This record gives sequence, C-alpha cells and structure tokens, in this order.
Amino acid sequence: MNSQNSTEINKKKQGRTRLGDLLIEEGLITVEQLDTVLDEKGANQKIGEALLQRGYITDQQLAEVLQRQLGIPHVNLFQYPFDANLFSIISKDTARRNLIVPLKKEGNKLYVAMVNPMDFIIIDDLRLSTGFQIEPAISTKDDILRTINKYYDDDDALEELFDDLLPSERGRDEDVTYQDSPVVRLVNQILTNAVIQKASDIHIDPQETKIVVRYRVDGVLRVDRVLPRQMLSVLTARIKIMSNLDITEHRIPQDGRIKLHLDFHPIDLRVSTLPTVYGEKIVMRLLDMGAALNDLNKIGFNALNFKRFNDMIEQPTGIVLITGPTGSGKSSTLYAALNKLNSEAVNIITIEDPVEYQLEGINQIQVNTNVGMTFAAGLRSILRQDPNIIMVGEIRDKETAEVAIRASLTGHLVLSTLHTNDSLGTVTRLIDMGVEPFLLASSLTGIVAQRLVRKVCKDCAEVQEPSLREKDIFAKRGLKIDKVKRGKGCPSCNMTGYKGRIALHEVLVLNDDMRRVIMNENSFQKLKEHAIKNKTIFLIDDGLLKVKQGLTTTEEVLRVAILE
Repeated sequence: MNSQNSTEINKKKQGRTRLGDLLIEEGLITVEQLDTVLDEKGANQKIGEALLQRGYITDQQLAEVLQRQLGIPHVNLFQYPFDANLFSIISKDTARRNLIVPLKKEGNKLYVAMVNPMDFIIIDDLRLSTGFQIEPAISTKDDILRTINKYYDDDDALEELFDDLLPSERGRDEDVTYQDSPVVRLVNQILTNAVIQKASDIHIDPQETKIVVRYRVDGVLRVDRVLPRQMLSVLTARIKIMSNLDITEHRIPQDGRIKLHLDFHPIDLRVSTLPTVYGEKIVMRLLDMGAALNDLNKIGFNALNFKRFNDMIEQPTGIVLITGPTGSGKSSTLYAALNKLNSEAVNIITIEDPVEYQLEGINQIQVNTNVGMTFAAGLRSILRQDPNIIMVGEIRDKETAEVAIRASLTGHLVLSTLHTNDSLGTVTRLIDMGVEPFLLASSLTGIVAQRLVRKVCKDCAEVQEPSLREKDIFAKRGLKIDKVKRGKGCPSCNMTGYKGRIALHEVLVLNDDMRRVIMNENSFQKLKEHAIKNKTIFLIDDGLLKVKQGLTTTEEVLRVAILE
C-alpha cells in the first residue's frame, strides 16, 4: 500500500506547479521576495518554512496553497469533532515530536492531520505502529499544537489533582515537586498553551469560588480556563518552587524568575505574586528569547520616521528618549537600537530594572535598591567605565534625569525611556521633574513616542467601505480614505479579527528653533507649532496611514492615540 501511495504522490509531484510560483500566482508574495528567500535560506530549509519565518505568508495561507499544490485536503482543527479514543492510538510524545493529530477512523484507514503531509518516514512509522492505512491531511503548526495541548492529558491531570485534593483540600508539598505529578503537568500545560497562543502575560486570579487563568494575547486579556478553588495552594506552591520564591510566605508580594526550554525553545518568565483577599494572584510575563525583536526594520517605522530615528541613534553624543505607557514596546525598540549599534569598536553599558533580554557583547547591570544600586548610583559608576553608549532602563526621578543629561553632555550617547503620553509632553514632564531647561535643550537629540496596535489578521481580512465617521476622522487630519481592511474572525486569530501587533510612532527631532523655545520656557503650543513646521508625523497620523495600508483598523488607532 505504502509504495503504491508514494508512487501516486510522486506522479502528482512531477506534474504540479512549484510552491513559489503558486504563491506568486495567488498574489501572496512577490517575485523579489521569492528570490531573496531562495538566496538566503539554508540548504535543508524548505521554501515554505523560510517564507513563514520572514513573515511573508501565514501558516493558514501556506496550508491552503499546499492543498492546491499536492491535492491533499486542508483541515481546520478549531472546532473539529475529534474522537477522543483515537488519542490513545498515537501517544502525546509522538504527536508533539512529529506535529500530527489523529482525526478519524474509517475501516482500516486512519486520517491524520500533519504539517508536512509529504513526510513518508512519519507516514510509514505510523502505519507500522498503528496497523492502519494512513490518509494524510494538511493543517497548520499552531492548530496542531493547540489541539495536542487541549486534548491530551488535560482532563486526566485535572481529575487526578482534584481526587488528590478532595480528602484534605490541601496540597502536599512533596506532590508539587514530582515531575510526573498532576500539578506539575497542569502548570506545564498552562505555560505551553501560553507559548502556543503567543501570550505576553499569564494571569492566575484567585476568586471566591474558582481560579481564573487568563492570557494576554496581542495586548488583550482573555480567559483560557477556570479551575476549582481547591487547587490554589498546590498551584501557587508549584510556581513558587519553579521561580525560587519562599513558599511559606503568603503575606507580602514576591518577585522571581523561571528559565525553561519548551520544544527546544528558550523561554524566560518574570513571576510576580501579590496577596489579595482570596489568596495570592500570580502574574507571569513571558520573554520569548527566541523571538526577541532585534531588528529595527521589523518594528513598523514608516520611511521618514525610520530615517529620523536612525539619524538620532547614530549621533556620537546626546540623549534619545522613548516614551509610552507600560507594555507599548519601548524595551523592544531600545534593544533593537542597541543591537544595531553593537560592534567591537564601541563599549555599550546598560542599567535596567529588570534586565529583560540578555544581549551578547553588551554589559548589562541589574538595579538593586536593597543594596543602594539605584539607576542614578549605577549610572555614576558606569561613567567611570569608559562607555560610548549608555542605556538607562527608565528615568524615574530628577536625580537619574540629571545624571543621564550630564552623561550625554560629556560625550556619550544615552538611550532611555520615560512614561509620558506623547513626544512633546516629555519636555514638560522633565522640566516639571526639576531638570534645568538649558541643560535639557543642549542635551536632547530627539524623542520617540510609541504605542502598539493589533494588526488585521491576514487570513480573514476583508476589504470594506469606510464608515462616514472614519471618512470624517481622516478628513480632519487632511487624509482621504477609499477602503479599509477588517478581519471577520477565523480560527487562526481566535475569532478576533486581529493577529499580531505593530507599533505606531511619533518621532520628534529637536532643531534649533525648538531648543530656543525650551530655553526661553515658552508655551507648549509654540513647541507644537515648530514640530508641525518640521513635518513631524504625530501618533494619530502614523496610525491612520497604517489603516490606509490595511495593517490595522481605525478603532485600534483611536484606542491608543488621541484625535485632536
């Protein structure tokens, strides 16, 4: 059977169009993109994988084109009616290792969803281990991983844990350390699921009668599962053991870190516990070391802003500030800038709280207020280490601001962040902090305000007519809009219509006129007039330009930027 199957597929293979040509035909990639990928990809890397890696196509688009190319059906697993008995035929280990999921059984045929339906070695192995004739179907990697995590072990681990707890309703400490115990499996499952869904944070919220586990995906929290209240003590104890926290202390907040490998992928978690009236709330921030954004080209700057930001960070001295609320991607932009500046010829030192991503070739210092290592104290020590470029995690007070400004005036390039609403507000904020206007005017090179908005899901995007309100908003900013893109919701974006995020920027470059305004302590309005004269693209304008490009929606832009 198998050799006959292979021969049939090989015959099809000879007469079919190449994947790259099909993707160009569908309008999903350009000839230039295909040529670039063919030149840069590794010898053993498949063309589809290389295109996915660079973000030119989505998993879903690849699966649909493969269906056309190979004549093998594409299956969506989002609400597939699985037969639970089949999960015992293929073990979880085999399913995860080979990225396969059993779909259904008909007579002596077993239908299996695969990422790569042309992998005859896996098909052969399955035929020998199960005794069935294997019928492959195509599915996306995310879909398969989500299914494995949802259907394998899930209920068993919960039932076991619940049975263990019911007699005494408390967790035994030894249970939370055994690698095969139900609580260990449950915590691993929560972490794995978060990574598969590309969550940035995991919230474990104790309530009066239950525990709610939520994931922050693309900046929005959504409930993943609800657990019985009795599990709180073992769940908390397990997470505390993993992050080296004191499991006997429940009355004060604690902070820790977990480093682990999931599917050969390094993941770093920052763990924070907080005592609430119903028990300890735990928030884990996921820092995916493999997907750290280190490329300035991929952050979402438009052409003018990109040129201006590059010019700012290539100055030998001065201070460059990135501003925005918590979770607006300031650190990613800073790390990308440092990555671009990093070379053997320069000495780069950073002082951060905490050190999020460890960068090779850069000296990174962790703030520790308990022993007096504050931003300002650390910054003074850095100046004696002969640096060229200094990165200060955050300017929180007058002392840090003054030391950073003096460092930039003595021949160093200083990069830092600040929490303000826009680029112009940063100047007033620093003056309010007590920084002398003449020091600020002579040291400040530029300010970048940044926000993150959700991107329209490529798999379910539809071109629509803009509403009258949208046309009105665009007209107010001197722009015209004929069509907008919106996602109608699909399994790939969890029915939200959005997948992934992109940054909006407002890059303010200080010129001599603006410096005079700051030194003379003129009104904020005067500063704004000069910014407009200098063709500064404000946050709202950058957002609306990205709506015109079909990258995001007007609702998303108005969620983060103020329409004046």
